[in-house]
Amino acid sequence: MARGVGSVFLLRSYMQVFLLQWFILLININPVMIINSSVISVLNWKDLLSLAIWCLGFFFESVGDYQLDRFVRDPGNKGKIMNHGLWRYSRHPNYFGEVTMWWGIFTIGLSVPGGVFGILGPILITTMILFVSGIPMTERPMMENPLFQQYCRETSSFFPWFPKRVKEK
Repeated sequence: MARGVGSVFLLRSYMQVFLLQWFILLININPVMIINSSVISVLNWKDLLSLAIWCLGFFFESVGDYQLDRFVRDPGNKGKIMNHGLWRYSRHPNYFGEVTMWWGIFTIGLSVPGGVFGILGPILITTMILFVSGIPMTERPMMENPLFQQYCRETSSFFPWFPKRVKEK
């Protein structure tokens, strides 16, 4: 490999893999840094509501991941689409849970001075999951599968909701 090509590759890789992810992480954890820099230690009803939001997200992410793991490990499910449990109500309950947890952390931060500035974190993670690296990258390879197409017609992409009844063509 030519010396110039290798050094450009290394620099570009470093910038994309490490620095870009570091920058995204820095924005994402902004609400946590704001909360941790505060000296207010009294919980109020807003904190409890925020904790409930976080717990709802934790439930969806952990149960969704658990259900998907069990489904994938069963050899009898090869070629099938996961469409039961939480996956009946959302094609991505684990992503919904991840985003909900970050919004819960942000709302906890609203009780501390400057907490509103933490909004960039959940906005960024929501945008990344909905439009960049989460749902699009997960669904793109499956779009040609007729079973997955039917699942898409019946099931909410992100927010959990009741399945639609769609007539077969």
